[in-house]
Amino acid sequence: MQDIETLESELLGEIGNATDLDTLEAVRISALGKKGRVSLMMRGLGQMAPEERQVVAPKLNKLKTMVGDAIEQAKAGLNKAVLEARLASERVDITLPPRPELEGRIHPISQVMDEITEIFADMGFTIAEGPDIEDDFHNFTALNIPPEHPARQMHDTFYLPQKEDGSRQLLRTHTSSVQVHTMQNVEPPHRIVVPGRTYRSDSDQTHTPMFNQIEGLVIDKTSHMGHLKGVLQEFCRAFFEVDNVEMRFRPSYFPFTEPSAEMDIRCTFAGDHIKIGEGDDWMEILGCGMVNPKVLELCGVDSSVYQGFAWGMGIDRIAMLKYGIPDLRAFFDSDLRWLKHYGFVPLDVPTLGGGLSR
Repeated sequence: MQDIETLESELLGEIGNATDLDTLEAVRISALGKKGRVSLMMRGLGQMAPEERQVVAPKLNKLKTMVGDAIEQAKAGLNKAVLEARLASERVDITLPPRPELEGRIHPISQVMDEITEIFADMGFTIAEGPDIEDDFHNFTALNIPPEHPARQMHDTFYLPQKEDGSRQLLRTHTSSVQVHTMQNVEPPHRIVVPGRTYRSDSDQTHTPMFNQIEGLVIDKTSHMGHLKGVLQEFCRAFFEVDNVEMRFRPSYFPFTEPSAEMDIRCTFAGDHIKIGEGDDWMEILGCGMVNPKVLELCGVDSSVYQGFAWGMGIDRIAMLKYGIPDLRAFFDSDLRWLKHYGFVPLDVPTLGGGLSR
């Protein structure tokens, strides 16, 4: 049997001299493989006398462990060297101008969000933002959503792991939670719009687990449904870039508004095309209503003095409607061909003066 100390020196030398992963793997097989030198010596233990085996066995086990650790250490070093070489060879100079065929595009969601905020900013609204991760109070309770409401169930809402005190945070299901933060932290009057991501456990051609919403809120002492109608009418005219948009309001129910309504716009369906503003058909585009007094009180606003209205719409869906995008899921596929077709030229910022969708 080969001297263990000599074998140890040979194997560690071979491991240290390995300059690539293939060579190192060959050393591993020759040492620890089924027919490797260390493995054959381990098999020879059965032919030894008990007294000799008690001396040799611990040395062989130590050798096997030492060789295995040395191989893993060498492998980690070689992998690091391979990665560094790859990073050096694949480095991209981001300061270079892009090739014409790789010119970037503004995503339709970003474009439409800019269009909408431009319109409402022109009407005197400010932009409000809030956290994507909310608690039960801001997402549900303060908006007068009762404990038994289906929206609170796990099949509709993404909940985070439970805390030690039993409470659970969640991914906000609507941007209305930002209205709560605003009313709690800022003295009225309020005139805000709230664009942002929202999350619900739903996925099909017209629903995605993550989507974009924009909500509006007006709180003062004199606002009424007539003001709400005027704001939304002006928005539709500017966004769809038509002179007149006929609207109708159908009674509906939302826990956070009373009375509540869904707003339809008149349109014409002609094959794959939709003409906005005239025709014999109607299309629902948003929900709205007067802010429920209970919501005002829960947010610390005196409902005997203040009142207001709110509305909300899906940015993704209204983008599909304006720009003829047939499938909501394509917004999140990261398909450069799709983005090149539906995207917008960078730095061509939408303005009411220059045109929203130029």
